Amino acid sequence: MDLAQIKTLLEDTFSKELSEGKKRHIVFWYDDDGEFKEDIDELNLENAKIIKLSKNNYFYVKYQLEKVDTNSNYLIYAPFEKPSPKENYLLDVLKYSMEFSTDKAAVIMRDLNISDDSLKIVFRKYIKFFNNKDRYKIFKGYEIERYTEETVDVAVLSALCRLPYPDFDECLRVLLMEEDLKNNKYIEAIEKFGRLDVLWKLADKYYGYNDKEPTLEKLAVFMLVTNVAYSLNGEIPETWRKYVSSRKADCVVFLSNFMNHSLYSAFYDRLANSMEEKLKVREYIDNWEMEDYINCDTFKAFDEAIIKKIKEQLLISIGEFERYRDIIQARRTKHWYNLFKSEYECIYWAIELFDCWKNISQNMRQYTPLEFIERYTEQYYRLDTAYRKFYASFDRIQNKELLMELKEKVENTYVNGYLNILSIKWSDSLETLNGNWKIPGMVMQKDFYSTYIKPFESRGERVFVVISDALRYEAAREFCDMLNKERKGSCDIVFMQGSIPSSTNIGMAALLPHKAITIDEDYKVYVDGISSEGTDNRNKILNNYSQESIAIQYEDVIEMKRDDFRKTFGGKDLIYIYHNTIDARGDHAQTEREVFDAVEEAFEELKVLINNLVNNVTATNIIITADHGFIYKRGDLIESDKVAKGSIEDAYENRRFVLSTKPLELEGTLTFSMEYLLGPDTNLNFITPRGVNRFKVQGAGANYVHGGTSLQEIIIPVVIFKNDRSKSSKNEVKKVDVKLTSITRKITNTISYLEFFQTEKIEDKRIPLRLKVYFVDEDGNRISNENIIIADSKSETYEDRSFREKFVLKNRKYDKTKKYYLIMEDEEETVEKIYDKIPFIIDIAISNDDFGF
Repeated sequence: MDLAQIKTLLEDTFSKELSEGKKRHIVFWYDDDGEFKEDIDELNLENAKIIKLSKNNYFYVKYQLEKVDTNSNYLIYAPFEKPSPKENYLLDVLKYSMEFSTDKAAVIMRDLNISDDSLKIVFRKYIKFFNNKDRYKIFKGYEIERYTEETVDVAVLSALCRLPYPDFDECLRVLLMEEDLKNNKYIEAIEKFGRLDVLWKLADKYYGYNDKEPTLEKLAVFMLVTNVAYSLNGEIPETWRKYVSSRKADCVVFLSNFMNHSLYSAFYDRLANSMEEKLKVREYIDNWEMEDYINCDTFKAFDEAIIKKIKEQLLISIGEFERYRDIIQARRTKHWYNLFKSEYECIYWAIELFDCWKNISQNMRQYTPLEFIERYTEQYYRLDTAYRKFYASFDRIQNKELLMELKEKVENTYVNGYLNILSIKWSDSLETLNGNWKIPGMVMQKDFYSTYIKPFESRGERVFVVISDALRYEAAREFCDMLNKERKGSCDIVFMQGSIPSSTNIGMAALLPHKAITIDEDYKVYVDGISSEGTDNRNKILNNYSQESIAIQYEDVIEMKRDDFRKTFGGKDLIYIYHNTIDARGDHAQTEREVFDAVEEAFEELKVLINNLVNNVTATNIIITADHGFIYKRGDLIESDKVAKGSIEDAYENRRFVLSTKPLELEGTLTFSMEYLLGPDTNLNFITPRGVNRFKVQGAGANYVHGGTSLQEIIIPVVIFKNDRSKSSKNEVKKVDVKLTSITRKITNTISYLEFFQTEKIEDKRIPLRLKVYFVDEDGNRISNENIIIADSKSETYEDRSFREKFVLKNRKYDKTKKYYLIMEDEEETVEKIYDKIPFIIDIAISNDDFGF
């Protein structure tokens, strides 16, 4: 720094506004090496006088400043080091004055308003860092309140890691988030402009990482292995033990916040996957029992192994179904669950299917048709749901080979066990009807309008009827549950005996109001003499029964704006809306494999439709039903699945039925008169293969069928939804409550267990709650690991709705006079995420990190 620069800096200093009652500026300049003692006389300051201090003129200077001239600005120049306080006879003057220095570190400290001279040596080590304006700007922007050697070290590291605030944990996270740990740009910056030794010193201090030749890769291994050691129920491998930290709690908390953070989790995954291969995790897992690593989630290999183990046990029919469910339920709270969600769901629904079939097969016998229907709608339908959901999950899996054997067992159990046995017994039961398609005690589909719709008209109430093509009973049951959980209102499901053939043209006709249904010689269906094909014709049929009615397609409704809704439905009391997503996909050979996905899509479309009807035209009464159900099995059909019928003249033929006016005797079939629908004058008969077999018909596409008499085809759902616009909370959808039940609000150990309770079971209007739970200090900094609570138990039992969570606190000094908080965060909320904030006292007498592993 030359004399001109010094002059500029000094004059800027003397020009500063006076504060704290001062009348002038006095500036001390200790020139340690006397660099400017020859030049000081040439320094002419415009607004200050200069006094040269020596070892012998302290009294003179003091007298001059405090007696002779008490108004002028003064620069006191000393060509030597600043004396110690005991030897500094001008210390009292110095305390109300300022210091100036040409030492870069001193200049920086002065700019940062740091008066502690002991820190000068720290700043001198970072001169290269401060030589860059951008880095200096970041550092200064941290606005550190109290400077210590460590706060300076951490701030420099943070600035080099481009952090918005100084935090050593965040520095480590940024370093470990880089894809290349060896050629890491942040490490290079620290090495060039900061101090690597400081990085490793702090890593040792806070995480116990101490290595003669430290590297980021070793640090990553160190952190990850320590985390495994925390959750492993057994011995850590010998080769890993040197990587287990003495400060385990801090490593566990660091990794918990790393892997569970929404912004960082993908980087954690990359890091863990890379280290998993280096550590040969899979080889060690192969030698462990599943119980050893059941709580581990550091590496995805643990989830892969759990999935594989459960699959293998299911394949050899070890029927510990409840245990497997518990394992899957517990894994939902682990880090890698979302990556393997489809695999876990696959296994879960396989378990449901095997367990349900085990219970049903032990008790199934021959029942009357009505008894079979009652059992199906109470219990048997669950197998169809499990099979559907199994394949919906299986189709989303990328590595299908992993669960291919399980898929084959599911297919065999569902088709050769449940589907075939049930359909044979059901067919035997149907024979007791002696060809008359009327099951005593059942509402028939043809009576849908008079039974469920006309009462609304009689009361002068508007009703919306949504007919979703092929929405079979088991799917409608799930949809009914969805509506109950998601909408304010009441929703119930009942069922009808479907028409035969269980086809679209017959089912759609039967759902319309009618006096007579007829079928002409071309097998076209008419309602009161009007063709039931097409929306325009159905509109005409409705208008014959209500002038204030309309038939419309879902595609036309869903594109409407609010004004269009009001124009279209204004003044209408009877509205039929036709929705076709499931059958449209299933009835085509190219897309029939997607039929279970179509069911899921149908749910979402119907929910949007109901939402639009409620919000745009204040719909109150909405009935959702179907024209028919369906059978679908994924496996290849074999010859025994097909029934030969030969060529039949003057008949309507389908894979699942034949309509003919001629008497036909085909082996392996059931015959019913169409009199139930067409009246006593008809001679038309319906012939269908027994069970779930198909007629031999040329062409592709036979896995998805309908038209026959199976329970899945002819049980027609009627979902009755009534929207509630009242202010009453009776039908309001609410998440269940979760309460902390542990009595104590004092933590006395690094590891603590807390008890939580789901106060009510999941049912109708009570829906699940998912919480993140962790501890923070007064400033909101996390000081513990994070636990996930998924409160979704349907059990009446207290124990089933209780949660015992393990919390690990950072190993540090805690002030028992300060407040710490247990945060319960509802991660599904977008604004008010804090579900509860519970104050705690932390009083840990001796900070101890010995977990005993």
